[in-house]
Amino acid sequence: MAAHGPIKRSLTVQGHATSLTLEPVFWAALREAAEAEGRSLAGLVAEIDEARTTNLSSAVRVWLFERARRAAGSG
Repeated sequence: MAAHGPIKRSLTVQGHATSLTLEPVFWAALREAAEAEGRSLAGLVAEIDEARTTNLSSAVRVWLFERARRAAGSG
C-alpha cells in the first residue's frame, strides 16, 4: 500500500526558500503539471504563490483540483 501521509519539501520560490507539505498524490500531480507545461516545479509553484489567498499548500491543492476539473471538461 502506498504512503498517504504528507511529505514536506523545501523549494526556492522567487529567490526565497519555502517549504510545501503535500500528500504524495499531490506531489505527483504537481510534477506532472509542471512537466506538461514545460516548466520547473519551482516556477509553477511561484505562479500559484502569486495568485494565492490562503496558505501555499492549500493553494497548490486547489490549483491542482481546478486543473483536473478543466481537463475533465467540467470547469
